[in-house]
Amino acid sequence: MEIKVCETKQQIQELAGLATEIWHEYFVEIISKDQIDYMVEKFQSYEALSKAIEEEHYTYFLGYEQGKLIGFCGVKPDGDRLFLSKLYLHKDQRGKGLSSTLLKRALAFAEEQEKQAVYLTCNKYNQNSLDIYEAKGFKTIDSVKTDIGNGFIMDDYIMQLDL
Repeated sequence: MEIKVCETKQQIQELAGLATEIWHEYFVEIISKDQIDYMVEKFQSYEALSKAIEEEHYTYFLGYEQGKLIGFCGVKPDGDRLFLSKLYLHKDQRGKGLSSTLLKRALAFAEEQEKQAVYLTCNKYNQNSLDIYEAKGFKTIDSVKTDIGNGFIMDDYIMQLDL
């Protein structure tokens, strides 16, 4: 997999398109369609991703296979830690070890930034992802319920990997 940093408007559009597709495929067993639609618009739309990059200091690593965007990872510095906000692969690309490649890039970025740990939030009912993060060495350090507006709550575990 070739990994590039998301820098252009075209890349952000590609990223938003892939995020929309993945969210509507993956999360239907975990949260409602209405919440998926709301969260995609609020966090994964072109506008939201552009704002995250320009104003919130997010970096998105884009994973390509044969020139096609197949996955991505989004990170943001947060004090002495790095927040791993997003790590998603297209359904056809799962199970090939590619999420590990994206995660390794995020961890390398954390080390480049001299961070002490990488942390993330993961839906409490997303057992597949929880298992993967645990297998990669992340430990559950807390849980949080976050009101994201429009009557929706994110019910997550906070997981951390010390570097």
